[in-house]
Amino acid sequence: MPIRTELALRLPNSPGALAGVCRLLADDRVNLLALSLDTGGQLRLIVDNPVRAASVLREQHHQVAERNVLFTTVPNGPGALAPVLALVADAAINVEYAYASSAEGNRTAALVLGVDDAARAAAAAGV
Repeated sequence: MPIRTELALRLPNSPGALAGVCRLLADDRVNLLALSLDTGGQLRLIVDNPVRAASVLREQHHQVAERNVLFTTVPNGPGALAPVLALVADAAINVEYAYASSAEGNRTAALVLGVDDAARAAAAAGV
């Protein structure tokens, strides 16, 4: 599914803050598919069950924002992101932020694009 719900919350810059969120989700059997944490404490999560994850986090007094993002896989190799990003750019869609990852040796990489219209970006990218 190319469009996923991303959960975003602010974490304090303190030891164990990220570990605590990950433990909360693990205890409720929510699987992390992707995450990004910046130096300002902005945590972005893609999970297998965003409804459950948001509920668990809110029960622990986290303020959680939800947003649709483009979540897709691309081949894991040099230049694989360029065609996807070119299609999005050609459709005049601005990429506000992105994060991606793949383990060494994997054939594919996971890509998250934060855009103002995830459905239009998915259509433009052909995913």
